[in-house]
Amino acid sequence: MTKDNTPHTYVLVHGTNSAGAFWQPYASELALRGHRVVALDQPLHGAAAYYPPAYQTQDLTALATQPTPLAKIGLADFERRVTETVRRAARHAANGKVILVGHSLGGLSLSRVGNSIPELLHHLCYMAAYCPSESMPTTEACMTAPESADAITPADQVIGDPAKLGVIRLNLRTQNSRHLATLKEMTCANYPEAAFHRVLAGLQPDESTRPPAERAAGEAATWGTVPRTYLRFGKDRLVTPALQDRMIAEADALTPDNPFRVRNFPSAPHIGPLDPGPVTEALLALGGDRHQ
Repeated sequence: MTKDNTPHTYVLVHGTNSAGAFWQPYASELALRGHRVVALDQPLHGAAAYYPPAYQTQDLTALATQPTPLAKIGLADFERRVTETVRRAARHAANGKVILVGHSLGGLSLSRVGNSIPELLHHLCYMAAYCPSESMPTTEACMTAPESADAITPADQVIGDPAKLGVIRLNLRTQNSRHLATLKEMTCANYPEAAFHRVLAGLQPDESTRPPAERAAGEAATWGTVPRTYLRFGKDRLVTPALQDRMIAEADALTPDNPFRVRNFPSAPHIGPLDPGPVTEALLALGGDRHQ
């Protein structure tokens, strides 16, 4: 519970190739502390995930060309799912507002929803998440910024032609040791192997190419009025610490009277620390935090 013992409502938004189940360690503890928690699945993710038939059979030749419905998914679809969830959750929230948390690509939805329904948001929390700005209005712009120069991306692991498939397709069941090493370094370099394998098992192969190319910059008059926190992961090799710092700085320059409250996790990789406890405590603290 927060210091005032008020139950709060959390809506948790997953990132690339992921699902609502990503949040289970955090959601369970939040719920056990008396809070309402919704860890949503974005369209065609999680319970509705699509897996190409050749992914199951590991026919890599067929996998390179098999079509996928995720090619039709755009950022508007992600935003709509989150907005609908927030609206429903807010109707029954103790204070009529929701704490909205996003990881990685989930940050795009936070910014878009913050622009559209700020009045329903108690707090925005970016967890090693993309927070586009006017100078970097898309994820692609963030990823090509100088601060991302040493980021690790799975370029060599991509199956097929993204321009033709409409998705970035990864073979997460690969036995290629070099590819596995890249995936581990990108997501959770300091995890034991067994824990890394569990991370892979929770991911799906396809992610649409459209959301990273679409605008998601927060606007001062709407998004900028909502209190916000950034959970900064110091060993992130995908959303690099340097990029995190630039996104925080540019957001603060837009709304200097409502800056990010930054919580540092110096040893955390992109997927988050192996022990979810400290991050959970940071999420719990958001309920009583209405800094202006």
